[in-house]
Amino acid sequence: MRRSICTTDPHFAIAGEKRTWRFSYTPANTLYKNSKLTFEVQSDKRPIDWQLPQVDLKKKSNTIWLEIQKQKPIQAKEIKDPKTKKTFFEFNLPADVKPGESVIICMGSIQDDKNANKSQLYTQRKKLFNLQINVKNKIETETFHLDIRGSKLKTIKIIAPSFVARNKRFDVVVRFEDEYGNLTNNADEDTLIELSHEHLRENLSWKLFIPETGFISLPNLYFNEEGIYKMQLKNLKTNEVFHSPPIKCFDYYNLNLYWGSFHNESEKYDATKNIENCLRYFRDDKAMQFYATSNFDNEEETPNSVWKNIAAQISELNEDERFTAFLGLQWLGTLNEEGLRQFIFTKDNKNILRKKDLKTNSLKKIYKTYASKEMISVPSFTMGSESVYDFKDFNPEFEKVVEIYNAWGSSEMSAKQGNPRPISGKVKENENGSIQKALLANCRFGFVAGGLDDRGIYSKFFDTDQTQYSPGLSAIISKDHSRDSLMEALQKKSCYATTGPRIVANFSVANEPMGSEISSAHKPGLVYNRYITGYVIGTTKLKEVVIIRNNKILTKFTPDDFICNFTYDDTENLLDICIKSDKEKPPFIFYYVRAVQEDSNIVWTSPIWVDFEKAEEVKKIKKKV
Repeated sequence: MRRSICTTDPHFAIAGEKRTWRFSYTPANTLYKNSKLTFEVQSDKRPIDWQLPQVDLKKKSNTIWLEIQKQKPIQAKEIKDPKTKKTFFEFNLPADVKPGESVIICMGSIQDDKNANKSQLYTQRKKLFNLQINVKNKIETETFHLDIRGSKLKTIKIIAPSFVARNKRFDVVVRFEDEYGNLTNNADEDTLIELSHEHLRENLSWKLFIPETGFISLPNLYFNEEGIYKMQLKNLKTNEVFHSPPIKCFDYYNLNLYWGSFHNESEKYDATKNIENCLRYFRDDKAMQFYATSNFDNEEETPNSVWKNIAAQISELNEDERFTAFLGLQWLGTLNEEGLRQFIFTKDNKNILRKKDLKTNSLKKIYKTYASKEMISVPSFTMGSESVYDFKDFNPEFEKVVEIYNAWGSSEMSAKQGNPRPISGKVKENENGSIQKALLANCRFGFVAGGLDDRGIYSKFFDTDQTQYSPGLSAIISKDHSRDSLMEALQKKSCYATTGPRIVANFSVANEPMGSEISSAHKPGLVYNRYITGYVIGTTKLKEVVIIRNNKILTKFTPDDFICNFTYDDTENLLDICIKSDKEKPPFIFYYVRAVQEDSNIVWTSPIWVDFEKAEEVKKIKKKV
């Protein structure tokens, strides 16, 4: 039995490659004159997707046309589906095409490849191009396949833990990537990579070949001295040098530093339509150690069937000591009083909380329904004019952390107050949602960062002049790599935020760790001196490191290095600098650290609070209780 044949020329593409692509279809049966052929590129029109061609043959640049034997190029008709918003290209056959003859759909340039069609920017096995054949109202669908491979080697990334203990073994993954972040082995045949470090296994240096997979795992490495390390990879062919993010080696330390995001959307994989690939992308390509879904609660974006699939995939891919997956959603309430927030569940298979439902149409109802052990509530984009939250109804039981930054700006403070990455554009900043203002009102929370988002209230940002920054990243200092341990760390505010790089940072006041709430009743010496110590280890040189007390810069360090170890004695009398609390709570002060690298990336540590309480008064209160 004769079958139709579909071939592509070439049979594979390089990511971002420009050329003329030819899709040849040889039918098994006659295609009669006036039959319609409809070709679909399957592009979502994003910058990373396959470039859609134009239909005007006179322009002869990034054009689509049809070739048949002894016929001039046949122009296509562009069709847009009003429901799916997909674009199709329709051809009307000018003559019969017999079995064994071919019709060829071409995308590119008729004259040369300079103005040809551009392939997508991400790798994919068997990229599909569909061809629908309508012959006498009988419709058949044929499919062309094309592999998309990584382009030329551009960068080498080293994925290593941020905290390690002396003489304790750890693994490192090396990723060979092209300019678009794809894994690739597309390099000169004699390319050799040298891995070296003066303290790595007694001065041994390794020579690595680029494997076909584009990545390699190096097991059982260790450091035999405590200190700060950056592993180095050198391309011996080009002499380019690449470094890992900083690694801090302790003599002994029972905590670990984990990186991830609770609010982030992938540019490649939609977290609603393709949640499994999205999770694998953040786990494998972005080397995140934890991730939470953040779909909006409305039924149009996240129907119940989609939510069930998301919940199932979260449960399936959650794996202790490898990748911690959380089920979460975004919920937009009344502006000022509730604002935009993300609910993150601690357990699997929870129902979605919809604003339209009577039981979950307000924060107060949600907080009464759930226990703080079941979920946390993260106020997000609090200074955005369409998502503002003024913290007047701040709930310390559920709102343990806030999102100080995402790719659309920082809510730390206003632009006038010196915000280096302010919310700017059609959506303005609203000072009612300032995090610094909330800290002065004695709201106590840790800091996390969000990434890129193009859903819900963020969906219209791309079509306006809204300022977009780099996606943020959250760090959690925790005992173990599991849901329970990470949530326990968040409850203690043992976390911090960056604008993307894996900057290592921590600080303490009177030997109490980041996120602590300490009292002069238990440490009377705090009234006269608060000993502050900490460190910031950048991925590049640090421009400045500041200790902020009560929203004002207490002291500034300019290390001119990527490492800043700092100490400071705050000797001002606690009574003279305390902020009075309006909620029958003791006067207080707070500190946090903000550091800026020379490349303008920022890190914010969670605050530490110091309460002014007299020991005698505390004893009286305890007796009453």
